[in-house]
Amino acid sequence: MTQLEQFATPVDGVVARMRALDAALPARDGVAVFNRVYLAVTEAVDRHIDSGRFADARAAITLDVRFAERYLAAVDAAAQGRRPPACWRPLLQFRRHPGVRPLQFALAGINAHIGHDLALAVVDACRTLDCEPAELEDEFDRVGDLLVTLEERVREDLMPGPDLLQIADPLTHLLGSWSLDRARDATWAAARALWALRRLPEVAEEFTDRLDAAVGFAGRMMLTPLPD
Repeated sequence: MTQLEQFATPVDGVVARMRALDAALPARDGVAVFNRVYLAVTEAVDRHIDSGRFADARAAITLDVRFAERYLAAVDAAAQGRRPPACWRPLLQFRRHPGVRPLQFALAGINAHIGHDLALAVVDACRTLDCEPAELEDEFDRVGDLLVTLEERVREDLMPGPDLLQIADPLTHLLGSWSLDRARDATWAAARALWALRRLPEVAEEFTDRLDAAVGFAGRMMLTPLPD
């Protein structure tokens, strides 16, 4: 029996793994910061599936689980001394840096997961379901709408109050340098490109490596230690 097969649904399985991470990691750990907000969104997806808000529940479950598994695989790789994808390395390397603020950790995780993992998860789901990306667009959009709540939750929970967040604060400039909506649009384009390249494995691999590196570079900039 696999880790996921012991749960009622595959989504229950990834939620359980995230809850276990939340319980095991120190609260200030950068991975723990991202994990908390991502867990809340994954639980929301699970509730929406259970309540029938997705027209194609199987497609939604497949996309959601393939998406979450890429994050969990990166965390597992780091824990086992293996090399995680480039997009996750900045967060995993700087996760305990005292000069990086919790909001930066959360944004770096969102950047890695949406900028890289989501595109590959769409391709994974298409292969599993034997469908074209266009057939998953509604589920992609609905999951994307829920991801917007992740960004909102990050801002509500982790952003300093207006008396502390001054216009000259470097964090103010950091917040203005990344857009979830733009990242979603770029991810959908990347997923379609990867699907079109599936019969050209060498080109697809190069495209994936470059996407991974570019997202990792952006994440490294997000984790620049800031003065108090």
